[in-house]
Amino acid sequence: MGDVTGLSNAEADELCQKPDSSTKSFLFQQTMYRIKDPRRSLPFYTGVLGMTLLVKLDFPEAKFSLYFLGYENAADVPKDPKERRSWAMSRKATIELTHNWGTESDPDQSYHTGNTDPRGFGHIGVMVPDVYAACQRFQELGVDFVKKPDDGRMKGLAFIKDPDGYWIEIFNAHSV
Repeated sequence: MGDVTGLSNAEADELCQKPDSSTKSFLFQQTMYRIKDPRRSLPFYTGVLGMTLLVKLDFPEAKFSLYFLGYENAADVPKDPKERRSWAMSRKATIELTHNWGTESDPDQSYHTGNTDPRGFGHIGVMVPDVYAACQRFQELGVDFVKKPDDGRMKGLAFIKDPDGYWIEIFNAHSV
């Protein structure tokens, strides 16, 4: 069955290649996942997680909308629609929520979150200054938890669920 211990640090370093100079200006810009109802997801990502809506793009011919959110100052969002779109697409590490119109009223509609039957995607991560304070607030807001900070073997980090059941790791980089 092969090596059950994973790669050593040395082997991982050895496998990594030096980035080609042509990739110097590349930027990790977005992670996309599908949402059932923006009326539930937008308040969660903005009000609960504190993100800002960077741009909303509608595609009526294909009956879907995209919502790009991230940790940007709302005052920095350009007012001009063309400038706003370009600006939003140049931000680092955004979330692209894709809403296929009509899914919100289909009781049988749900998306695979990657965790009930692991087949790839697992979660996104949000770093917070104080995991315990953030989780106390999440609990007061009625957020669903997968793991609270003191549950299980890994202490000091948590997992919550968004309205579609996607997992979000809540951690602090200085205490991991």
